[in-house]
Amino acid sequence: MSAFHMFSAPVARQARWTPRAVLLALVLAGWPAVAAAQSSAGAVCDLRTTERVVAVGDVHGAYDQFVGILRAAGLLDARARWSGRRAILVQTGDILDRGPDSRKVLDLLRRLEGEAARAGGRVHALLGNHEFMRMTWDWRYVSAGELAALQTSDSADLRERALAVVAPEAARRAREEERTFDEAAFREQFLKEIPLGFIEMRQAFASTGEYGKWLRERPAVVKINGIVFLHGGIHADTATLGCAGINEAVRRDVAVVNPTADQLLAMFSSRETGPLWYRGLAEESEPAFAPQVMNTLRALDARAIVIGHTVTAGFRIVTRFDGRVIQIDTGMLGGTFYPGGMASALEIRGDTLTAIYQNGRERLPAPAPVPAAPAPVPAAPAPVPAPQ
Repeated sequence: MSAFHMFSAPVARQARWTPRAVLLALVLAGWPAVAAAQSSAGAVCDLRTTERVVAVGDVHGAYDQFVGILRAAGLLDARARWSGRRAILVQTGDILDRGPDSRKVLDLLRRLEGEAARAGGRVHALLGNHEFMRMTWDWRYVSAGELAALQTSDSADLRERALAVVAPEAARRAREEERTFDEAAFREQFLKEIPLGFIEMRQAFASTGEYGKWLRERPAVVKINGIVFLHGGIHADTATLGCAGINEAVRRDVAVVNPTADQLLAMFSSRETGPLWYRGLAEESEPAFAPQVMNTLRALDARAIVIGHTVTAGFRIVTRFDGRVIQIDTGMLGGTFYPGGMASALEIRGDTLTAIYQNGRERLPAPAPVPAAPAPVPAAPAPVPAPQ
């Protein structure tokens, strides 16, 4: 198990109340039980514009690359201020984890929301599976840099104060279970399991925290000019919910404060076929799977779907199913995670699609029209009874 993975309640019991488990039991017990209020689920499901739309996939803490591609797309100036005028920016989730600078990316997007709105543009930051993981305390992919970004001059003192609360509770539990409690060993384990910045991150991404509140107000799906944008993909069964229904289902999940392991397993947002995790649109065979894609598009009343989540082969933006599915996760973080990965952006101007890279642009095929659903086969007429 990763050093940064938070214990769920069942794991805590198995771990016989390790320092992290005790800390979480105490901290979680004191947090509010109601999440932040949400905006309307349908407000982003039928947006219309004559302006250009720019979509950027998974960032994973790659702040410099993110800023660079936004500049290449003409959305940021030299000071990283909004220069896109009335353009619309869609970021399809997975800001967090793996890379070191996710906090800077969060702060940038939050600032750009206001700057773009004042200029007549819009910024839509969508939820990915890694935002969902952060809000539900699955921290397997949290990087040391992300924790360091939340440290302050008071972090060591905060951790000592937490230890002063947790250690007596751990000792009490040991007595109840008739176990020996080694205070020095417990302290050593506590300092190992609770790195500096850990408690601050827990506070920041709680439902009332600076980032947790903001994330819980973000949608999972937007639809602009008939094109659906989201992180993972939409399974044919999920499509029947529609854009607003999908957003509402995800909002209900992230509104659950401190979900148990059983609650997490039952959540719509945890499913492999859910909108944050589904990879079928990126991985299924095109000829065999095309009918399901058509059904999905018809159910959503959409002409195309733009997705991140699954890194493309060759680290270039690609289209599938005659341009109706567009993959935009090109491994922006690069490095040891995605060797050869690069930043990219998808620009949509009417029916013209362009892939933008730091070193140039490439025209992409426009989505082919979605055929009408096949007419139902009429039922055979009932046999006419023979005359008596």
